Amino acid sequence: MSEKQVLFSRPLPIAVFIVFALIADQIIKYLVELYLPFNQAVHVVPMLALYRTYNYGVAFSMLSGMEGWFIVGMRLTVCAFVLWLWKRTPKDRFFAHFGYALIIAGALGNLVDRLLFGYVIDYILFYTETWSFAVFNLADTFITIGAGAIILDELLHAKKADR
Repeated sequence: MSEKQVLFSRPLPIAVFIVFALIADQIIKYLVELYLPFNQAVHVVPMLALYRTYNYGVAFSMLSGMEGWFIVGMRLTVCAFVLWLWKRTPKDRFFAHFGYALIIAGALGNLVDRLLFGYVIDYILFYTETWSFAVFNLADTFITIGAGAIILDELLHAKKADR
């Protein structure tokens, strides 16, 4: 019996999705640059603020002291690795393929910022009176949800294999 091919296991749909996600990320970052004050919280609802800042590293400002080209190379390596995983993953694994698309879109979104500005534009802040999470952006959200989708796919696949 042949496996059922899911939408994001095919090159054209995944490419179109990545391009649209990348465009959405860049439009939002452009609007953030135009309208949000720098390093000032604009409270949206309790525990959520828009807060424009610049990230010179990678996720959560890790490696912020590293040379910019090292970070660019690392992001390109991640994209190449995820593409390699995408090609090797069985074509019926929806959540894995969806996750790969999200991770690539997020990595490319932050890579565009890094290449254009030398930093990544972040603007989403979750906080309480005594704690705040790292400031992040839509591209980071794509990467996080993508990783979650891949983990979910692995859990669902492992559950199927146990039957």
